[in-house]
Amino acid sequence: MRLSSAFALLSIAACFAPRAIAQELPAQAESQSTPQPPTLSAQSTLVLVPALVHNKAGQLIFTLKANDFTLTDDGIPQKVRLEQDSGGEPLALVVDIEGGGAASDKVDRFGALSTMLDAIVGGEPHRIAVVGFDSSPALVTAFTANNDEAERGIRALIADNNGDGGAAILDSLSFSLDLLRRQPPEYRKTILLVSETHDGGSHIALDDAMRNLSDSNTAIYAIGFSSGLSESKHEAGKARPDDEPGPAHGCMSRDPNDPEVDLNKSVAAQAYDCLTVLAPPLALARAAYVAVRSSLEKNIPETAAHLTGGEYFSLGKEKTFERDLLAISNHIPNRYVLSFQPQAPHTGFHAIKVTLPDYTGLEVSARNGYWANPPAAASPRP
Repeated sequence: MRLSSAFALLSIAACFAPRAIAQELPAQAESQSTPQPPTLSAQSTLVLVPALVHNKAGQLIFTLKANDFTLTDDGIPQKVRLEQDSGGEPLALVVDIEGGGAASDKVDRFGALSTMLDAIVGGEPHRIAVVGFDSSPALVTAFTANNDEAERGIRALIADNNGDGGAAILDSLSFSLDLLRRQPPEYRKTILLVSETHDGGSHIALDDAMRNLSDSNTAIYAIGFSSGLSESKHEAGKARPDDEPGPAHGCMSRDPNDPEVDLNKSVAAQAYDCLTVLAPPLALARAAYVAVRSSLEKNIPETAAHLTGGEYFSLGKEKTFERDLLAISNHIPNRYVLSFQPQAPHTGFHAIKVTLPDYTGLEVSARNGYWANPPAAASPRP
């Protein structure tokens, strides 16, 4: 990548790999000297659902309890738990900033990021990493508890402003998610993304990116701006949905000899046709999968924010940018964190809906989906 001169010495190469949300109990360490008896492993899936509640005047509401919320997974009601002290645990934050593509003539507006980190992370224990990207991501500042060090990384990235014409947003988000997966499990994990809305050159397939975003308990707060590109130029849409169609694989037949297949229809249209033959909850999961995938092709930052329980803002003038950062700094520690354990979830995308049925005057915004990976295969017995 060309994002180089001012912070090249700070950049650290790293690679990314998807990881399941399923959490396995640690097995006994193997001993090279003494054979160990076979051990059993247990697998549980805990889905965290960040939720922000406010009244019609925009004031945040902090007094709700778990039984005030109704949460459905593919339309099926779930038993919800409210994570205690959700605003007091340590925070791991990745500041992910575009430095190429359409950001080149807007990067001067990003200066407030380096002056408002104290407000964003608050007074709780925290770690901050800074990632910059154009046609590929680079680690500008590794995780540090020193805000001044993170601020220097942001200022160096802004001062460099020498990115190429790429905007690999999905690659950078996957890179940042992997950095966060390596942090201690007790840390809340958050990404603050500043980028254009359309991807310009990511190598990761769109479906893989969607899986990465939705199988992570990471909230993404995003500030986006128009790239001036048409949707047809969104290169991240190169992956065909039928390669990874989400739940109910095989519903959409691609056999040209099948008389019921209309090859002139888009894959999305065929997916919706499947709703007539799928029974809930898979029908709802399929519809949500298609909708989210289509939304990613139109606006990645906004879709990622809604998918993970964060928030999306449009980049405005400098004062507007500062106001939005202040809103983010207020909302990160003051969200509810709901959790539930789905029983035997189907593999693929799941649609989440959170409501407050007894509070007509309140509005709730929450994570709207997650990805369930296949169960881990049992280890063969010796």
